[in-house]
Amino acid sequence: MEDIRANLKKINDQIKTAAESCGRSADDVLLVAVSKTRTPEEINTAIDAGVTDIGENKVQEIMDKYDDIKPVRWHMIGHLQTNKVKYIIDKVSMIHSVDSYKLAAEINRRAAGKGITMDILIQVNSAQEDSKFGITTDETEGLIKEILDNCENVRIRGLMCIAPYADDPEDIKIYFDQVKEQYDRFGRIEHPRLDFKYLSMGMSHDFQVAIEAGSNLVRVGSAIFGERDYSKL
Repeated sequence: MEDIRANLKKINDQIKTAAESCGRSADDVLLVAVSKTRTPEEINTAIDAGVTDIGENKVQEIMDKYDDIKPVRWHMIGHLQTNKVKYIIDKVSMIHSVDSYKLAAEINRRAAGKGITMDILIQVNSAQEDSKFGITTDETEGLIKEILDNCENVRIRGLMCIAPYADDPEDIKIYFDQVKEQYDRFGRIEHPRLDFKYLSMGMSHDFQVAIEAGSNLVRVGSAIFGERDYSKL
């Protein structure tokens, strides 16, 4: 478990360096530790070392681990099916992966049933990769408007992007830049349920470039916990 603590220190140092390189503070960047396939013991070690936010890709993993994890903010960062919203609506602080009005409407319905407002991010697939979910940059405005017009129990907090993998992350910075343009555009609009605070871009292999492109929320898993062992699933 000492590796987790050491890795976290290294990641935080890299976040600081990347932020300062573009005139920002490390305090402006939220680190979400991605705990896919990780044990409660590993996750709690990260929390003890200062992690305040945990991200999970699958609803079932949230359900399996929730009661064994120390107090922390949970984020749903993976693709979410509408029929599984009900299981996490009162467990997560934010859903990063909203890419359709159908999903937003179900989140709204379940949130209304709990008497809460759910924070969401719109997932933008700026590279238009077939293997990834998310809307195109051109579709962003329409989806935001439809949600604002119809979903009283949903608050849009920003955008999320998963860029293509590249050996040199500088090669995919263009996709981060495209989402940042959208983020800046909609962040200037005043609306009680449109409060752009988070630009969720960057994972273990590219978070430094993402920060340089304007990200203020990075989702880091293997660089904290080590390579995943999928046999644990």
